[in-house]
Amino acid sequence: MDLRPDVQNSLQNSEETKSENMKTSANTKTRMQSFLEDLGLEQNYTEKLSLSSILQIDEKIITDEPARCNSDLPWYFLKKLMMVNVTARNVKWTSVCESNCDVTSEITELDLDDLFDSSNSGDINPLDLITALFLCSDGFVQQEMSLKMSMCQFSVPLLLPNCDTPQCTLMLWAMRDIVKKYRPPSLSESKGFMEDRIVLSELPMISFVRLGECSLSKSEILNKLLSNSQQYHDTFIHRNMECGDSPRRISNGLTEITWYLPCGNKNMDVFSEPVAVANLRGDIASFETQYSFLCQTSAAVFVFFDKLESEFKLLNNKAQIFLVVNGESKQINLDVLKKVATNLSLDKKNIIIKTKDKNNADFVKKLKETVSDVVENTRMKMGIEQMADIAHELGILVDEKSTECQTAKNNADNITVKIQDILKYKEAELPLQGQIWKELTNLEKEEFRLRKVGSQNIETYKGDLKTQKEKLRDKQNSYDMSDAMTCFINAISSPGIERCYFLKWMRMNLDNLSREKLSGLREQYKKKGNNSENKEEIKDIDRQLSNSSLGTEHFFREMGQIYEASLSLPETNPSRQQLQHLPKLCAGLMLDGFPLELVDGDASNIPLTWVSDVLSQLNELVSPKNKILVVTVLGVQSTGKSTLLNTMFGVQFAVSSGRCTRGAFMLLLKINDDIKKVLNCDFVVIIDTEGLKSPELAQLDDSHEHDNELATLVVGLSDITIINIAMENSTEMKDILQIVVHAFLRMKEVGKKHKCQFVHQNVSDVSAHEKNLRDRKLLLQQLNEMTQAAAKMEKKEDYKSFTDVMEYNPDTGNWYIPGLWNGNPPMAPVNAGYSEAVYELKKNIIQLLGNCESSANNVMEFTEWMKSLWNAVKHENFIFSFRNSLVADAYMRLCTESNKWEWEFKKDMYTWVTRAETRISNVGTVAAKSAKSDIRELLTCLKTEASTLLAEWETKLLKNLTDYFKQTEGHVYLVEGYREEFSNSAKSIRRDMENSVFNQLTAAAEIKQGMREVEQIKENHTKEMVKAVCALIDECRKKKVQMTEEELDKEFDKMWNETVSELSFSKLKPTDVFTCVSHYLRQNLSHKGSHTCELLSKKSLKDCGLMPLKYTAEGFYNQTKHKISKWLNLQDHTMMEQKLADSIIAACKQAVNEKMERKTNYHDTYIQEILHMIDERLENHLMHVKKKIEFEVSLKLHICGFAARKFQQMHENFLQVNDPYRCLSQNKETFRANFKDVFDNEDQCQKKAEEFTNQCLKPAVEDFINRFLGFDIIGEMLTLQKFSTRMWLQYSLLQDLLAKDTFENYLSYISSYEEFVKKQILDQILSHFSNGSKMLKFEDQHLQSSISGINNAINKAKRKSFNNLKTFVEDMCKYLGHKLVISQDALGAFMILKKADQEQFAQWLTESVNLMAENLREQFKKSNIERKLIHLRVKPQNEIFTNLIGCGKQCPFCTAPCEAGGAAHTEHWASLHRPEGLGRYRWDESRKLVTDICSSSVISDARFRCSATKYEWHPYKQYKEIFPDWKIPPDGSLEASDYWKYVMAKFNKDFAEEYGAEPAEIPPAWKKITKTQAAESLKKSFYIK
Repeated sequence: MDLRPDVQNSLQNSEETKSENMKTSANTKTRMQSFLEDLGLEQNYTEKLSLSSILQIDEKIITDEPARCNSDLPWYFLKKLMMVNVTARNVKWTSVCESNCDVTSEITELDLDDLFDSSNSGDINPLDLITALFLCSDGFVQQEMSLKMSMCQFSVPLLLPNCDTPQCTLMLWAMRDIVKKYRPPSLSESKGFMEDRIVLSELPMISFVRLGECSLSKSEILNKLLSNSQQYHDTFIHRNMECGDSPRRISNGLTEITWYLPCGNKNMDVFSEPVAVANLRGDIASFETQYSFLCQTSAAVFVFFDKLESEFKLLNNKAQIFLVVNGESKQINLDVLKKVATNLSLDKKNIIIKTKDKNNADFVKKLKETVSDVVENTRMKMGIEQMADIAHELGILVDEKSTECQTAKNNADNITVKIQDILKYKEAELPLQGQIWKELTNLEKEEFRLRKVGSQNIETYKGDLKTQKEKLRDKQNSYDMSDAMTCFINAISSPGIERCYFLKWMRMNLDNLSREKLSGLREQYKKKGNNSENKEEIKDIDRQLSNSSLGTEHFFREMGQIYEASLSLPETNPSRQQLQHLPKLCAGLMLDGFPLELVDGDASNIPLTWVSDVLSQLNELVSPKNKILVVTVLGVQSTGKSTLLNTMFGVQFAVSSGRCTRGAFMLLLKINDDIKKVLNCDFVVIIDTEGLKSPELAQLDDSHEHDNELATLVVGLSDITIINIAMENSTEMKDILQIVVHAFLRMKEVGKKHKCQFVHQNVSDVSAHEKNLRDRKLLLQQLNEMTQAAAKMEKKEDYKSFTDVMEYNPDTGNWYIPGLWNGNPPMAPVNAGYSEAVYELKKNIIQLLGNCESSANNVMEFTEWMKSLWNAVKHENFIFSFRNSLVADAYMRLCTESNKWEWEFKKDMYTWVTRAETRISNVGTVAAKSAKSDIRELLTCLKTEASTLLAEWETKLLKNLTDYFKQTEGHVYLVEGYREEFSNSAKSIRRDMENSVFNQLTAAAEIKQGMREVEQIKENHTKEMVKAVCALIDECRKKKVQMTEEELDKEFDKMWNETVSELSFSKLKPTDVFTCVSHYLRQNLSHKGSHTCELLSKKSLKDCGLMPLKYTAEGFYNQTKHKISKWLNLQDHTMMEQKLADSIIAACKQAVNEKMERKTNYHDTYIQEILHMIDERLENHLMHVKKKIEFEVSLKLHICGFAARKFQQMHENFLQVNDPYRCLSQNKETFRANFKDVFDNEDQCQKKAEEFTNQCLKPAVEDFINRFLGFDIIGEMLTLQKFSTRMWLQYSLLQDLLAKDTFENYLSYISSYEEFVKKQILDQILSHFSNGSKMLKFEDQHLQSSISGINNAINKAKRKSFNNLKTFVEDMCKYLGHKLVISQDALGAFMILKKADQEQFAQWLTESVNLMAENLREQFKKSNIERKLIHLRVKPQNEIFTNLIGCGKQCPFCTAPCEAGGAAHTEHWASLHRPEGLGRYRWDESRKLVTDICSSSVISDARFRCSATKYEWHPYKQYKEIFPDWKIPPDGSLEASDYWKYVMAKFNKDFAEEYGAEPAEIPPAWKKITKTQAAESLKKSFYIK
């Protein structure tokens, strides 16, 4: 039926229909009436529930009575829902008798019948309850319910049925307030997100409906469809939930909607794109209108059924239809199904059958794939707002088409549509609250503080001030009321419900605007902020800051100023008289639940007259029921204070992204009569305040003053103060406590003793309360310290402890609240633990309010308190702006010490490992130190030794840290907050060192083990050959003929060939390194899911790593985006990933080449190290690249491909070098010479001594020096101040850049930081050791050490007598085994020495060794340092880089490198940030480089967009949402960034050309900065004295 009624009349018509229905059914109750009577809601069908009635505080809040009857259920549901409790839909009630029914006195007969009769006809289906509540609530309750249901991840009504009529309503207004944040795939790499009102978001909608009966639970399947494997959640109510199987009485025809929004993590997201999911309750045959609506609005409709009649015309509709059949149902007729499919032109993929052999998981998986396919390929995307037209065509009512709502919308649109430039708009339309109001504020404070009085007469000065104030008021009165304010005041003067709609529309419109338009203005503010050099400019900045946001509070603020200005006019003035009603208007709004701005956060002032008059009118409106109790929340910024209040009291303080509470707002909650006797008051006032800032964040002097003023005021006004604190940051906590305790102390002085509750948020552990006992003691101790400090400042030194100032018990005054979300947003519901904990806190607060000793103030007394407090605050000059060079100094010292300890540890371990490797190399050889020839036994022994040493070092490092913090000098207490980080760093370094040491030991041992057999063969071959040579000598001597050289050679060659042919040479079989590498690569990726296996199987490892890896953007969207980015020269994620891939590949290539240089055999730990290196670097750069599995796999394949190729080559080279035949052949000429010498009875001593020295000792000594020289170089470099800490390194690099002052250097530093720093370190090493004397000193030390070792060994061996030189040499090698690795092959040459003079050999050997030492010294002198560095085992530049580069992270805005100390720091920061243009940022329109500096931007209201936000605007103040682990405090002074200002001003054009942008507009002040000033600012930034 197509009604097509007129839009305006639609509601009216339905009302008439409804009233007709009512008349006809006067005698017989309709289904709806009887159901509402059951729930006790019949009255609310006509008199709708309002927000104020739902939010009022009543007895149910402080009692946990379960629902006892049906009429309790709606309130039980609403109470839980308003506190976003995910258990709200569990609506079973317990009758009083039910709990006792089990206890029957006697059982006469066992009756099992009623066990089978489990009818639950008395239970209420949760869907009916929700439908009833929506039907009985006004638009604002519906909106609040939808919002809270959506936060709980419940589905919300889309089409609301009226079971008495065929009519249904589209719930557009109800969903208007839902704002969702999510991360589509396009933003996943950058960690950006989309944020929008859900009704405006154009998303594909997938609808699920039922035709006839269906044995499958559609809703339960939907829940499984929407849940990922880690977390199942009941979005839709289904038959297997509590009461879900109760018969539905009024909710058939209800269509619910929910949204699946991706978080950008492929492993967790069910669908990668956002999608709306609708679910129609009931049979579509009965609800054709709803079905038609869904068909016209959905991308696809899934129809569930068991049985299909030949009547299927109903299915013939515009939408893409999917049939979902339960194949297990006996009723299914395949012929009918085929016929239907043919007529509807459905192909196979449009029919999904749940067969017997398909379990639920497989069925849901199939469904998921189908839905994903639809979502990814559909063009049918529609916002709910657009659906209203289709609803209208189908005769469906739209909830916001009521006259009041539409009039309010038009009024709001008329105001907000004109807002183009907010700044200009406010100057034109809201002129009174701008500069004039701020000047008035300053004059008011000056009136009390008289700071500028100078030598003037005080009274004259005060008079002047008053005149100035009057002039400013006259200036305000000279403005005519603007159009916007006229419209605004008219709109809020309209009747009750219409003005509520108007304010809601205004709020939503302004929020939408602020999400789009604020950026430009914020950018302007930042520019000026960077330039300001005097107070006037700072005031100018402040003015711009307050102008850069716009909410309804600005219109009320303007109203306040219009009213206050009018009071300076004569009483008879018509303008003044016309405005007298404004306070009453505002008081009425307060009663309706709208907040009143108490403190104007922009001007740090209270418009006292206005607020007092509003409160006075409120008093008149409510008298005599005018008693109030006040609850306030105070705490650090962004710690969830507003969310806490919203959850606790169901209210709506602004928590949207991009809007922060400023100043203080008060809100009124009504107290129900049933609890008045407990609380002895009529209203509870809640005050929400802006977050207090920690000292570092207070950029302008008076923002601290503002915090102190605010804290003093709100603490003074409240009966209970909730203090939101984070114990983990004790320094920041101290700052907040200092402000709060100071405020409490002042209150104590004026006779007001408070109660306070400390709330610790995000505490997940159930045993947190006990665990935090130590924290509570610490907190009390700090509170006591703060009390003493504040008492001293206020000169009230009798106060010694916090409990002197206020009532506080550490055990009952602390609350631990878990995190808000249960899982990962956007699909995470609110954590039930969060709402339960907040509920407990709320009960406690209500109880505390009830126990207040003093009686509640009435509204007028509260007003009086406010005036006197504010005036007292104006008298005071708070000085809390202590900016800390001391902290920086103490931190630098801690880092220097910590780095020294770490290097000592590393050096000691490196030395130990080097010696251990020597021991392993000598196992089973003549040089073996011990008899342990079993390599495994030695390895176990060495690992135990290593573990002991590592444990000793960890203990030593932690002890060093403890001792460091015990000292009293050097302001150590200032860096106490970093103690934990440095302690964790020590543990983390020990862990890394342990892995590295064990890997090295294992590799050395296993390579050695692999060579044992080969060495045995070589040894046997040598023995055989020696035998053959000896036999030949005997044979030749028997001939007793003098033989010529040629004859000897001939005999020798003949013997050699015969012997070689008799020996068996088995060719050494090379291992296939590719197979090993492939195995470890699969193992490394095994936990990443089946997709990785597919990716790995696609390509053979042997084909990888042959060509350079090029990363390409996938998919059409990414490709087009990529092209645009190229054109803009912005680093989008593809370019980022290419850059990341290139840097990881370069690092891995270097690591592989270093392994190759060692000319050892391949070992599996090598590839494991490479894979670990890749993982670490991928992890490190997640800020820029969301680790896409394809990216990771292709990168690892590429690297493993070239690594395997290199390792295979290295392995084969090693085998070739150690081939027994080759080794024997190498020694052929040595054997020949020995044969001739022995035959001729020549003395071989000198010759053999030289041979042994050159073949065996010299290579071993060179290797020894190369193993240890690297440590000396590092140790030497680390003694230089520039290499003592990360900050010193940064300072030195920047200083060096400034000295050279060339564009190329600056560019290289900014664009290729890691490469640049490594090169700089290498240059520094080369320059430091350039004259050669330092290096020679180190080399000589090691040379002397090894020569003296050799001489000692000769002397020890000389003392024994041996049969032959072989045993002499073997004995000597034993003494050297712990120091030198002597080649076993080279030793083979001694084996045929029969007769030689031991003494003489020793003498010749000593001479040869000394000659070798001289030759090596000469060689060292001639060799240049670059060549020496190549042969070192430990590369100094790499080790220094690793030591000092730290985490290697860079500021996301300006790419300044992180300087935080300790390996385990949790927050990145840099001393000096740069203009963002240097990090490639440019203005959107002009494409000019940006001159803003992030350390200024982060305290502004400006917004940014970049690849990380996927080019969506994001407020700088909330940069942590995008870059959570960065800390960017504001500049300490205006000169702080002079260094980079100088660089940018000088090389502006060069940077623009390089980045493909337009040159920046350089502020004139920057052009005046000299090189000397730049150098000076550098020193200041790094606190270099």
